[in-house]
Amino acid sequence: MARPSLGSSLEDGLYRRLTPLLRRRGWRPTTITYTGFGTPDRLRVLARVLLKEDDGDTAAADVGATEPELEEAQEAERGWRSFLTTPVAYLPVVVQIGDRTHRGRVNRGGYLDLLVPDHGLPPGWHDVTVRARGARPVTARVLVIGADTRFGVISDIDDTVMVTRVPRPLIAAWNTFVRHTSTRQAVPGMAELFRQVQAAHPGAPVLYLSTGAWNVVPALERFFRRSGLPAGPMLMTDWGPTNTGWFRSGQEHKRTTLRRLLIDFPEIRWLLVGDDGQHDPEIYSELAREHPDRVAAVAIRQLTPGEHVLSHGTPQALEGNRDEDGRLTEGPQAPVVHAGDGEALWDRLRPHLP
Repeated sequence: MARPSLGSSLEDGLYRRLTPLLRRRGWRPTTITYTGFGTPDRLRVLARVLLKEDDGDTAAADVGATEPELEEAQEAERGWRSFLTTPVAYLPVVVQIGDRTHRGRVNRGGYLDLLVPDHGLPPGWHDVTVRARGARPVTARVLVIGADTRFGVISDIDDTVMVTRVPRPLIAAWNTFVRHTSTRQAVPGMAELFRQVQAAHPGAPVLYLSTGAWNVVPALERFFRRSGLPAGPMLMTDWGPTNTGWFRSGQEHKRTTLRRLLIDFPEIRWLLVGDDGQHDPEIYSELAREHPDRVAAVAIRQLTPGEHVLSHGTPQALEGNRDEDGRLTEGPQAPVVHAGDGEALWDRLRPHLP
């Protein structure tokens, strides 16, 4: 077992002292579920258990409010509220799928990533029940990807489908912690791009891979519904300390997750969608070189000079094997297209897709 870093030790110590205090004030475990996914043989169920103030049923907090009104109120919250959380570590959890129960345990950060074999669900969308000890049962959505699926989409989020201008530190902090979640903007044409891809490949799953924190997933899901972006599992990261240091590597998170998806879905060829604000072109090109039979195409949204300045401090794309327009010139063994919005990307992608 890896030795805890100073950062993780300090974080664990803080939570050990904070948890009893919050429990005495009436806070109780609350489960937040994320969209799970898998194959007919095995399923990943994703959730997190946090301590929250027990103010009764959420719906009872706004008696008489309609569902759109409740969602609007949630959207008006400042982003920083998503990060004021206290996880419950190592709590036992039971996942109910039909008449079968599967047991697991959250990790030190309160996260559940439970691999369920022989779940018995057919391909498609389903609801499962997650019961953490001491918390109310909650429903989690899961997507079972059929064994006959041969095409799928993996997309970045920040500055690819949603204009956030991250990870420039001050801008990231402003957009994440200060601005209302309802002020986020969709990248023009990206929802239509995904609709066109799914029309050409019915049943193609869309998975979102981001270096953003799990804390923002509920807000992102509301944003996706409002923007017409397809629902899909979000594979995020935890910004807190690890056993190896103060912060996780976003690039390593993406590389590791991409390779795991290739292993989990060996028959699927992927369309990789990202932007040129940070390292998506290099990461995707590296994967295409290593696994040319698994990458159908790469679509890179080109940021404007202003967005590049906000993203990494210069008006051009980051260094790499690029031409004068900032496009990759060599390396990937798959078609690569570049454009500033989803509509133009689709026009350039269409001739290259199977």
